[in-house]
Amino acid sequence: MKTVSMSGSPRENVGKKDARKSRREGKVPCVLYGGKEQIHFSLLEKDFVKIIFTPEVYILNIGVDGNQYTAILQDIQYHPVTDSILHADFLELIPGKPVIIGVPVKFLGEPKGVLTGGKLRTKIRKLIVKGMVDDLPDYFEISIADLDLNENIKVKDFSYPNLEFLDTPSAEIVGVKTARGAGMEEEIEEEVEAVEGEEVAEEGETPKEGEAPKDAKTERGTEGKG
Repeated sequence: MKTVSMSGSPRENVGKKDARKSRREGKVPCVLYGGKEQIHFSLLEKDFVKIIFTPEVYILNIGVDGNQYTAILQDIQYHPVTDSILHADFLELIPGKPVIIGVPVKFLGEPKGVLTGGKLRTKIRKLIVKGMVDDLPDYFEISIADLDLNENIKVKDFSYPNLEFLDTPSAEIVGVKTARGAGMEEEIEEEVEAVEGEEVAEEGETPKEGEAPKDAKTERGTEGKG
């Protein structure tokens, strides 16, 4: 996996007041956990651009107060209105200890089902896996060229060496569905023909003895008026 270096500033005080002060200065309150102790620090919000506005997952070398930590971004919280970053959690990577992380999926090819009018539906864009950092790829490649209409690829259909997949095995990663409205035109035409057939049958009904045709009844009704 690719590596990005970031430089943080230690937070002397931990609390809401200190967090608000950091945000006013354009910094994001952060915490690093998973090691011997939690490390509270702050990072410039602009430095997050290179690690969050991308589908890729990075290993981070974070420098805080002269110390270097290897970590991954575990969680991030955004302001509900402004979308500014409120807080970030990082997980320290310990040699020999597996990590749980979401790895992006890259689809290869154009499904033959799409070429015949189907619609590609992507359900999972990151697969959650457990494994050693050295075994993690930048992304998973999944070929979808052979997918036909109403066919899909599920988590249980995919594997990767030395990694344990934690998503539900029956969960669909990607599939090709019949496009909405496809096959409906014939059904609509059949319904129209059936309705027209009923109308023709009603118009052609022979009136019972002593009963005037419907049109005649209407004419009498109008003659009596005026």
